Order: sequence, then structure tokens, then C-alpha cells
Amino acid sequence: MMRNQNVGANKQKGVAAVEFALIAIVFLTLLFGIIEFGRVLFTWNSAVEATRFGVRTAAVCDIGSGAVLTNMKKIMSNLTATNVVVSYEPSGCLINTCERVSVRVQNLTITPLIPFFNPTIPVPSFETSLMRESLTSATNPVCS
Repeated sequence: MMRNQNVGANKQKGVAAVEFALIAIVFLTLLFGIIEFGRVLFTWNSAVEATRFGVRTAAVCDIGSGAVLTNMKKIMSNLTATNVVVSYEPSGCLINTCERVSVRVQNLTITPLIPFFNPTIPVPSFETSLMRESLTSATNPVCS
């Protein structure tokens, strides 16, 4: 009789490992999905903040100043000149005739860190506008 009880116990030895493996696959997939989703939202938020900082810089610096991109890179280091569009309204205005300044971040993508599955996720275009201020960087340290 004792021999039969041991046979049943031996059959159950690997069950916990199999159950753990099945649950761990689902749990880790969810965990890494949440982490990647957080990275995407962080990038989107960084793009919004970069446009805000860029338009504040563009409103007080010379028209076409390189300080806009330099300051935006402090928030999003992967920005390039092709990703940033600075526009002054009305089009073709001068320092005294400009009314608004807009900065847009465009054509950015995110590559997830999930192994064996590396699609690129496009970041939507984000734009921020402000009324013009001085548009001259004579003594403004932000424009340096």
C-alpha cells in the first residue's frame, strides 16, 4: 500500500514547474508590454515638452536661430533638424511684423526593445504656438 502512495507522489513532482512556466509566460509578456507602453508614452510626453521649450526659445531668439534645436535636444537628444519645424506667422514676416511662432516635432519613430519583435511605432506630430515676443537675442542667455 505504501508503494502506491509513492507512485502517485512521483507523478506530481514536475507539475509545479510546468504550471509556473505557463503562468510565467503570460505574466512576463504582460509585464514587458506594460514597460514598452510606458516608454512610448514617455517619448510622446518628451516630444510635447520639447515643442514647448522650443517655441519659448523661438519666441525670444532671432528668427531661424539654432538655439531652438539645441534647447529642444536638452529634452529629446534624438531630435535632428529634419524632425523640427519652426514657423513664423504670417509667412515671410520680419521681427516687427511676426505675430505668432510655432514649433512642430514630426517624423519620429520608436523602436521597442522587445526581442524578436521590432516594429517601429510612429510618434504623432506635436505642435505648440506662442505669440511673438522680442524675436531678438541681443542680451538673452537662452539664445546662446
